[in-house]
Amino acid sequence: MKKTFHLAAVLLPLTVTDAAAQSPTTDGPEIHGTVRAKYEYQPGMNKGRFEVRNARLGIEDRIVPAVGYKAEIDLSDEGNIRMLDAYVLVRPQKALKLTLGQMRVPFTIDAHRSPHLQYFANRSFIAKQTGDVRDAGAAASWTLDGPVPVTLEGGVFNGSGLTNQKNFWTGNYNFSFKAQTLIARRWGLALSCQKATAGETDVMMYDAGAYWHNSRWHIEGEYLRKHYTRGAFAPVNALNAFAAYRIPLRKGLTALSLLGRYDYMSDHCKGTKDEEGRLTADDPERHRLTGGLTLSLGKKNLQADIRLNYEQYVYAAGRTPAVSEQSKAVLEFVAHF
Repeated sequence: MKKTFHLAAVLLPLTVTDAAAQSPTTDGPEIHGTVRAKYEYQPGMNKGRFEVRNARLGIEDRIVPAVGYKAEIDLSDEGNIRMLDAYVLVRPQKALKLTLGQMRVPFTIDAHRSPHLQYFANRSFIAKQTGDVRDAGAAASWTLDGPVPVTLEGGVFNGSGLTNQKNFWTGNYNFSFKAQTLIARRWGLALSCQKATAGETDVMMYDAGAYWHNSRWHIEGEYLRKHYTRGAFAPVNALNAFAAYRIPLRKGLTALSLLGRYDYMSDHCKGTKDEEGRLTADDPERHRLTGGLTLSLGKKNLQADIRLNYEQYVYAAGRTPAVSEQSKAVLEFVAHF
């Protein structure tokens, strides 16, 4: 771990200096980062923990007007070091964007939010368990301007994930497609599908989400359906619905937000098999109610939030929850630059 931090400290300034020397812009590369530190207490266990959930550092820039890049690493993704985004971006015209490399797969609304843009301290089941996918591949995005702008995205991916690319060869690629629009600058709608894998089993996922927002309110709902090929496991249903009300403040505090969320996930399998080789649930069915408030500080390009949440989990009788998937109180500090 120490060697990795030392290496990052040495390489980042060299990377930034080299990119700035090649960049045709006067502003140079954009460097950004997010640190999330939190304390959680679970009353049922009468135990708590401190955790650094994220320590992300990224850089992006355009080498020439039509070609750019992005590289982002998380030095503490739940205690693990992971390269997240690492891709080259080509924009032959304003409406068209092509990417090649490692990226988040275009799928769902909530799973696409960066940590500093999340509304709650812990992600929804859609964003964490069922719809969160990063992979190596190629993607394209096309934006149709007009009274009702529409963005179409699609991509083809290995299916190898983030750490199994070198010796991974396949003739069975994963793919995804996403269409989204914003109506009257208030109503958002997103429809997406994705072919992925759960262990050695192919799955197809379908997602539909919508939201409405103004200067004070954000109300959102999203539904995901996951099918396993040849009925290897029962289809999974996941739901996320929440509302946030933002109250502008002065004298150092930018805003106070009041939030409420309900999310649900039926029995879910990531690819785990039992002794007889059949897929078995490694995420038991559960409901969750979350209430909270967020204090926001800082300016537009510098975000600092204090999030206080309480999550109430509900499991069916006889289900054994994972150690960290139980009712809890969460106090989180977020710093983004």
